[in-house]
Order: sequence, then C-alpha cells, then structure tokens
Amino acid sequence: MRMIIRAFFRLLRLVLTPFMLLSEKLSTPKAIERSPEEQAKVDEATENLALYQFRACPFCIKVRKEIARLGLNIERRDAQHDPKHREALLQGGGAVKVPCLLIVDERGKERWLYESGDINDWLGREFG
Repeated sequence: MRMIIRAFFRLLRLVLTPFMLLSEKLSTPKAIERSPEEQAKVDEATENLALYQFRACPFCIKVRKEIARLGLNIERRDAQHDPKHREALLQGGGAVKVPCLLIVDERGKERWLYESGDINDWLGREFG
C-alpha cells in the first residue's frame, strides 16, 4: 500500500511540476529599478547569500519571486538533486528543509534562515 501511495504522489508531482514552473515564469514580478551604483551595492551585499531550494517547491517559488521582485542576485543551490548541497544544508542548517537562506556575515558567521515568509521578510527589510 505504501508503494502505491508513493507512486501516486510521484506521478502527481511529475504532472504538476511543469505547470508550477510555467506559472512562476508567467507571474514573476518585474524587478524594482535602481541606479547602477545602488545595484552594485546590492549585488555586493548578496554575494554572501545562498538559497537552498527544490525547483518545484511552491514555497521556494514564493521566495524566488520575491528575489526577482527585489532584483537580487542570490546564488541558488539545488538541495534536491545535488548531494553536495543537500549534505551542506543538513550539516549547516540541521535539516533538509527548503527553502533555506544561508546568510554569511562579514565575520564569516553563518545563519540558516528557514520558512519562506521569514526569508521574504528578511529580504524585504534588507533590500526593499
């Protein structure tokens, strides 16, 4: 019975993934306008950020839309298909749960921020 349930959800994910990704493409907001100097400062500030994500996760899509709206260049790391990133998320953050934003401060201290709402709030405060 467990195999049937697992197969059903895999099939469901397989069918829904293209629609979710298409919806993301069509509904992603336009980035806010900044002067080249301001954008350069923002780009420098985002060099120490990385988003651990699954491609078709609806909460990851929510965060990616906010990143696009704010015009941020944040590295995206696939924790679903890349074992190296999955292990880094587990070791650093303590759980393979996405989305997760890795924030490295100027002293090199790491902060792992989970939950899409918390990530979007933090991004809005820092770059909005």
